[in-house]
Amino acid sequence: MDNVLRSSLTPPFYFGQILVQNVNGAMFVLSHRDDQSLHQLQRFRDAEDAAKIARFDDAGNYRPLKTAPNLRHGWRLELATIEDLRRALNYFYPARLAAFAAWKSGHLETTPLRKTLERQSGMYRVAAKISDPQINALVADFCRSDTGCLRTILWRRDGKGAIASTKLPGEKFDPACDQATASIPPGSTSPATRADSSTVPLLCQEGCNLLVAECRKVVKGENPTL
Repeated sequence: MDNVLRSSLTPPFYFGQILVQNVNGAMFVLSHRDDQSLHQLQRFRDAEDAAKIARFDDAGNYRPLKTAPNLRHGWRLELATIEDLRRALNYFYPARLAAFAAWKSGHLETTPLRKTLERQSGMYRVAAKISDPQINALVADFCRSDTGCLRTILWRRDGKGAIASTKLPGEKFDPACDQATASIPPGSTSPATRADSSTVPLLCQEGCNLLVAECRKVVKGENPTL
């Protein structure tokens, strides 16, 4: 994994809503990609500070989903080594570097949503009863890039290979597209910006726990929008 990441994490590059730059070959500088032209930013110098930055959004609300497009603004994180950089990026987007490295090497395994739901137990077992039309609508709403999640969906709805949601454009499933620049309302055909070599995608190999919880809500009739 180290060789894959070292060859891919060459500044400047984007990782979700983060811009990573290298200043004079001496240190890595991370900031919100919207803040790259700003100079009066709160300065941090420890990789662990990334966990604090990622915890709340601009309004001070807790961020349960770290890949949601609501990373707070106004900070600058300065790091000395690539090891510090890797640790910080893992705080910002847990496990996404490992998923990217596995994908680059051809070893990333994906899990259909139906399989993820079928292996649930306890109070979440009922989530497996969600219907295909309900999945189609839920994923389009919950996983959309502009307000839901910045990950690129690689998993399928079921073992037959059905797409996760027909209400999302194809770019949502394409690692070559930059989801952080996307505005993808359900049913829209407006494409995400085509990524280049300076964009490292956030990949989603299986439905997350929060999506499973939403599936349960749908089955229980606790999601009034679906």
